[in-house]
This record gives sequence, structure tokens and C-alpha cells, in this order.
Amino acid sequence: MKIKFGLGRENINPALPISLAGYFNKRMWDKVLDDIEVRAVALKSGGEYAAIIQFDLLCINIRLYKAVEKELRKLHLKNFSIKNTLICATHTHTAPDINSDVNSDEYIKFAAAKAAQALNEAASELVPGELFGGMTRDHRYIFNRRYWMKNGTVLTNPGKLNPDILRPEGEIDPQIPMLAIKTDEGFKLLITSIVNHTDTIGGCGVSADWPGFMRRTLEPAMAAGAMVLPLIGASGNINHFDVTTDMNQTTYAEPERIGTGYAESIRRVWDKLEAVSGKGLTCHTRKIKSKPREIDPAEKADAEAIMAKYPDIDVDSPDSVKDLTSEDLAKGTPFALKYFASNLLKQAKKTDKPEFLLTCIKFGDSAVIASLPSEPFVEIGLTVRKSIFRDRLCLITSHGNYNGGKGYGGGYIPNSWNYGRGGYEATPRSNGYSTKTADLLIAGWRKLAEK
Repeated sequence: MKIKFGLGRENINPALPISLAGYFNKRMWDKVLDDIEVRAVALKSGGEYAAIIQFDLLCINIRLYKAVEKELRKLHLKNFSIKNTLICATHTHTAPDINSDVNSDEYIKFAAAKAAQALNEAASELVPGELFGGMTRDHRYIFNRRYWMKNGTVLTNPGKLNPDILRPEGEIDPQIPMLAIKTDEGFKLLITSIVNHTDTIGGCGVSADWPGFMRRTLEPAMAAGAMVLPLIGASGNINHFDVTTDMNQTTYAEPERIGTGYAESIRRVWDKLEAVSGKGLTCHTRKIKSKPREIDPAEKADAEAIMAKYPDIDVDSPDSVKDLTSEDLAKGTPFALKYFASNLLKQAKKTDKPEFLLTCIKFGDSAVIASLPSEPFVEIGLTVRKSIFRDRLCLITSHGNYNGGKGYGGGYIPNSWNYGRGGYEATPRSNGYSTKTADLLIAGWRKLAEK
């Protein structure tokens, strides 16, 4: 498939004090371990245009999305706007928290301006290339992080070598679909979709996590000026922790191990990628409206009882969650119990209805890039890839567009059957969306697939 394309990228390392994202406590950044970016790809084929903007950030909230929209309007780009641009994030937990109450407004303005610069650069000169596609797989770093325990409940991250683990609750998806654009110089663009969490480091250093190591390993082996766009698949219930070992997997060496490992798996097959057939690309969108998380009266009563049981525990002060860990959640410590009870009662008061925007970029009749919002469980991505687009090469990107709209900074999207079993992804603190949201998203994608 013949296609024209352009590439742009900008550094988005923070300058002002701001917390890093993805944990219960504030972690003010104190150093840059490696650079974070915003990358833009502009595409044209068959007279139609589409673009992808990807941030090395935890998520895309509605404030960042609207800020990018405003910056794109200022550019007056002839063929690109928010209507045909998919915005997504790599979900790195070592990037500025755009939901923070410290300097997030300033950082959002900065990041949005950089995104517009990157797309302007990408759109300024489109050059011809040919689109290729294919698949590889790598199961070495991927684990379903929710486990059935001997007591009949499910725990998230139950701890390494925990003797009470029975088996994983759900699936994994080790397949890595890829699209690439090649010119006479070689590969200029490689888009991958990998199902894994980008949460391997901890601490207070800025980093793009394993996708950064993967990019920095692959790009020098491609043509000059090439770009790797590492889309993150549906991985809300997936991470890199192998509970059958006692290996330390929260270090800066871990993203290098994973990123370079993925790069090796990709490099072994990219010479075998096949030309994508068909002509033209199209970009379609569909809005999905959901509801706030349903709170059962019994849940609310239990939460109120927990709040009353531990009157001396303060879960609202800024420093209160500094020592809260996933192990505390698994053990059900008094602080963890009250912390989640407090958030459940706050969620019970929420009335803002979440809205999501799905974006579909189709390449002829052979390939598609499909967005999902926030942190969907792996089975949702598998349904889109293996059922809805079973006859096409399908690349999923999670954290696509905005994560629920006003009042929603992100959250997990479990399958309907995951509720009531345990694990913090299904709690109102970590998931403010209706329990029917996964089904609504899948139904929305069935409609989009018909276009």
C-alpha cells in the first residue's frame, strides 16, 4: 500500500516541580533518568489524512486533550485537526502527573504546545513510502497480575512466592502486531502494539520506562531520522511481575531488560513484514457514553462501618499515603481498608457521566489501529483484535483520546465478570466507570467496524 507520511517529535521533560504519576502518593521528580517525548505521525493515502500523537505520559485527561485541540486550531493546518488525530499515551508511571494539584496546568500547556509543534513538523512535508505489516510475539515479560487465591478471592499483585496463589485469573496477550513504513532508505516508521504495563522503575526519576529503551534500541538500526511509535495494548490487568521468582523487578535495570528484549523479538522479524494490500486510509470516530460506577447499598454500608471502625486513621492528608503499597492492599491493612472505603464514599456522590471517544484508522481492508480509553483489561483488547477485526491486522492503543471526560483522570476498565471477586482494579477508587463500560466499548467497536 502506497502511503505518504511525516514525522515529528519534541522533548517534554518537566522544568517546574511536579509529582510523577501512577501511584497512591506524591513523588516530586528529582532527576531525569532518560528523556520523555511527544511524537507525531502524519499520514495520507487515497486523498484522506490521519495523524497520531503519542505522549510519554500516564494518561490523556480531558484537560490535556482540550489543550492539544486548542493548539492545533492555532496552527490552521489544512488537512489535520482533532477530528482525524488519535491522541494516546504510553502510560509510563515515571512522567509528570497531569492530574496533580502542583503545576499540572502549566505542564499541560507546555506539553500541548510541544504536541502541536511535533504535528506541525510531521505535516509540513509528507514523503512517499510503502506500508508493511506483520506479527511477532514475546511472552517473557507478560503476566496477568490478578490471581485466584486459596481462599476463593482474587488479589492484585499478591506478592512474590506467595504460597496462597492458585492461578492467574485471566489471560495474557503475547502477540505484537506491527505496521511499518519503508522508503528507499529503509524503515522510517515502526508502529508496535505491546500488551504490558509501563510501571517498572518506581522512585522519583523521569523516564519513558521500557518503551523508551525499546525505541532507543530499534531506531538506530532503522533509516536516518526513523521513529518507533510504541502503542500500549489493553493491559489493565497485565504487568511484568513474575510471582514465581524472588527477583527484584522494580529497578532501573528492569525497563532496559524488557525494552531491549522486546526490541530483539521485533528485530528478528521485521525483514519478514509483508506489504499491506489495499488502497487509501480512512479515519472514523465514535463517542461512547457510560455512567458513574454503581455503588451497591451493602458496599456503602460496609465502607461507612470501616470509616467508623478506624476514626484515628487519617487518609486525606497529602502525606498519608506515602507508605501505601500494593502489598498493603493485598493484606487489607487498616489504612488500606479505610483509604478505599473513603474513596468509595466519594465515588458514591459522583454524578458526572463519563464519555469516551473511540478512533479507528483503517488502512485499506487489511489493517487497522483501534483506540481504547483508559486502562482496559486484556480480554477487551483481544475481543477487538481477534473477534471484531479477526480478518485484519489490528493494533490496539489504550489510553486513547481522553479517559472519561470531566471529573475523570483515568481508571481501570475490567470485564463485567471481574467485579465482586477482589483486586483493586475493580474498586471504586481505581475505577469510577459503570460496571457495564467494557460491554459498551465493545459494542461501540462493533459499530465502528461496519464503517
